Amino acid sequence: MEESESDTRSPDPLSVINDVDAREVGTIVQVGTVYGGLNITSVTPPERLVPRQLPAAPPQFAGRLPQLERLDEVLGGAAVFISAIGGAGGIGKTWLALHWAHRRADSFPDGQLFVDLRGFSPEGDHVAPEPVIRGFLEALGVEPQHVPVGLASQAALYRSLVADRKMLVLLDNAADAEQVEPLLPGGRACTVVVTSRKVLTRLVTRHGARHLPLDVLGDEEARALLLGRLNPSQTDAVAVHDIVRLCGGLPLALGIVAGRAAARPATPLAKFAEELRELGLGALDDDDPMTSLPAVLSWSYAALTPDQRVAFGLLGIAPGADISRHAAASLLNRSSHDTATILRQLEEASLLTCDARHRYSMHDLVREYATTTAQHIPDQDRAAALTRVVDFYLHTAHTATLLISPHDDPLALDPPAPGTHPQPLTDAEAAFSWLDTERHHLLASQHTATAHHRYDIVWHLAWTLNTFHYRQGHHYDDLAAWQAAADITDHLSDPAIRTRVHRHLGSAFAALGRHEQAIANLDHSLTIAERHDDRTQQAHTHYDLSGAWERMGDPARALVHARLALELYRGIGQPVWEADALSAVGWFAARLGDHDTADAHCREALDRHRANGNVEGEAGTLDSLGYIAHRTNRHDHAIDLYQQALDLCRAIDYPTGTADILEHLGHPLIALGRDPEARTAWAEALDLLDRQGRADDATRVRRQIEALDRATADQ
Repeated sequence: MEESESDTRSPDPLSVINDVDAREVGTIVQVGTVYGGLNITSVTPPERLVPRQLPAAPPQFAGRLPQLERLDEVLGGAAVFISAIGGAGGIGKTWLALHWAHRRADSFPDGQLFVDLRGFSPEGDHVAPEPVIRGFLEALGVEPQHVPVGLASQAALYRSLVADRKMLVLLDNAADAEQVEPLLPGGRACTVVVTSRKVLTRLVTRHGARHLPLDVLGDEEARALLLGRLNPSQTDAVAVHDIVRLCGGLPLALGIVAGRAAARPATPLAKFAEELRELGLGALDDDDPMTSLPAVLSWSYAALTPDQRVAFGLLGIAPGADISRHAAASLLNRSSHDTATILRQLEEASLLTCDARHRYSMHDLVREYATTTAQHIPDQDRAAALTRVVDFYLHTAHTATLLISPHDDPLALDPPAPGTHPQPLTDAEAAFSWLDTERHHLLASQHTATAHHRYDIVWHLAWTLNTFHYRQGHHYDDLAAWQAAADITDHLSDPAIRTRVHRHLGSAFAALGRHEQAIANLDHSLTIAERHDDRTQQAHTHYDLSGAWERMGDPARALVHARLALELYRGIGQPVWEADALSAVGWFAARLGDHDTADAHCREALDRHRANGNVEGEAGTLDSLGYIAHRTNRHDHAIDLYQQALDLCRAIDYPTGTADILEHLGHPLIALGRDPEARTAWAEALDLLDRQGRADDATRVRRQIEALDRATADQ
């Protein structure tokens, strides 16, 4: 008789016991090509062993209470539960898994299976599922000769053996979901915990796994972890604080320092803190790759594609502590879609984190490692990437500034570098929001521009931030921006630019009460402007000198400079600036008691501000008119004018003006016996002044509140 194709196939040994509980295995009938009769084989079912494969629990463990509670939630259910613990190398995934597994060992009376899948390890190649399953079968009592051939058959037998057992399967250091899937048990009783540096999305979507991301430890948790390994004689509080800060809550970094300190008890802990400060990531290197943070990070890096490695390195050298997708697109010279993809891939590799604002960041030590990998990128590519991202920040900031202050003269910027895509901004609200989010990145971009000798960009960035800084009361940031510009003025050939830089630097010093430096820079600015007969810059500098002298308590000298500014502005035909100078003359005249002159100048200024749509100028002039009304005993009218000014300041998000007007508002309120309202206004003003770093102004308002409180107590 002719044999069919199916008759000639070799049988799969033990195929008939697949998907059957091993305790029910008895006689097995193999049917294939029969030669001389039927073969009957008897297989003894494996003894029901209880494997205990967990490695030792970590000797010190601190924190992670929310994560432990989430792992506890998987117990007691009626189905297989899978928890996928994800996070960067050295974040403590294995420590958490082992600590929890030992703590809840009594929940798994039928045993625990464990394997290090070596998805990220010095050996490079991760463990294939076949040897893992064979090891699990052996641990479950299956003799080698009874292990079936082929991964599918082995996995089926494995699932059959654990189907009704209350077991824990801990799959550590997985490379990806494909490596894990064959190792997932069947039935409804097992619990699976998987750790990986990658986000195992496939396990979540296909198998209902619960993703449990790990972040760095908080300061108290980090302290507890560190102190748990130290001798009492080593607990130098200052050194502990420094080590916790320098390690950034990364458990592996803390463990490395703690282990070295424990091994060298005679070495002061401050020495280890000093090494961290001086060497950074290098202080956490070691010949043993398992106790070397750079080595651990290198395994994650090795798993990246070439494009991902370039992106990782460039993100490491980008200015600022984090980055938006828009900025990253310019940095990487990619489309928005491609940028989102590569950022997600690096996030899934646990080399980036994405917060609720959709901003991407790296742990400080990971970032330091990324900067070392950036050295593998050609110099011209690194320079081009930094040029693009700095141009992104500059051109977007320039658009934002003109939206919030349309009366400012725009800069004559060069076109952005090819591949740069400035972020579109639709209105002043969007502009304020963007500037508030990116202000530190703009300052960081200044440093990048300085390092790459792009000196025009340095002062351009200071200018684009000036109005925002002033309105928001970010006076220290404003000083830093203009100081950075002043440091490179020797590289600027245009005297008008040098004049502008020193003028703004002087105003920044004046806002912080540093009067000597303020006057010195403003006088220097005026000297340059007069030497080059630059009447516009002369006018601006006189205007700023008026403000500086007022802060020094000399309104008479301030009035002189305000009148000079007004005369110059009239001569060059600048109605908006002329209105500012009119208001300044009116204010200083009021401070000197010349209320008629003050009122006339301020009313003319108010009309011009309204005609030009200058809301900030209108608010300032209403404030001056309120002061005049108060000083002429028209307190109700003063309160009304101040309230109008406050409404305008709040409408354009102008905390600096708001603080000044609130302080002024308190005085007519007290004159009318409305002390509680005055105290409320001053308290709000004080809060704003403290946040703006205006120490002298805050001290004055605080004293006014204290005097009011004493007067109230005496009544």
